[in-house]
Amino acid sequence: MSEPSTNGQAKPQTEVQPPTIRWDASTIKNSYANVCNVSSTQEEVVLNFGLNQAWERESRDVQVQLTNRIILSPFAAKRLSMLLPAVMQQYEARYGPIHLTVARSEPAPSAAGAPKPHAVK
Repeated sequence: MSEPSTNGQAKPQTEVQPPTIRWDASTIKNSYANVCNVSSTQEEVVLNFGLNQAWERESRDVQVQLTNRIILSPFAAKRLSMLLPAVMQQYEARYGPIHLTVARSEPAPSAAGAPKPHAVK
């Protein structure tokens, strides 16, 4: 399709190009975390990152030192939720599957039936 020009001749319609994103990493800080906790309200999603330094697996009391908190808008959190599965799929294709240990929040049912909800650590 053509758009009218100011001199009476039609000019070709141009495609809308997405903006170029330039990442400025001049003030970036790096942190390592082996624990992440997520909570939310209607206005924000909060990611808390920290370190679990309890190396004894039998310990019933685990203390996590929180080191970073990232607060996202729901829109940014939704974009992150769409990006992470793709990144993990690429990672596992390259390095192999990751098997998580699942810790039950309550004892497993003794009778056959639907499993109880559990938390992933």
